Amino acid sequence: MKERDQYIKFVEWSEEDKCYIGSIPGWIGQCCHGENEEKVYHELCQIVDEWVEIYKNEGIQLPTPTNKKYSGKFQLRLGSELHKVLSLKAMQSGDSLNNFCIKAIKQSLTPGQHQKG
Repeated sequence: MKERDQYIKFVEWSEEDKCYIGSIPGWIGQCCHGENEEKVYHELCQIVDEWVEIYKNEGIQLPTPTNKKYSGKFQLRLGSELHKVLSLKAMQSGDSLNNFCIKAIKQSLTPGQHQKG
């Protein structure tokens, strides 16, 4: 595995720019663009390789990898009032608080689409 494989790479279409844009979330912002998605991805990989080399040459620790296994758990601090409202809404829908929150998060990430929990 190459060191660049430790980092999630995004190549997304930009409607505003009318081209694909590449970035590494949490490390390298939008850094390359082009009309061909695959070419942008390859350029993005080269950029990551260059940055890895720069960090090594400068003795700088690489950022925490993002291409890792996620547990599916995280702690969320949301305040007592929001906790109460969410709990009541979950009860009203006949769902557990956890399932209610998962559904709400999924719906906020994919507006207009309904996904199963």
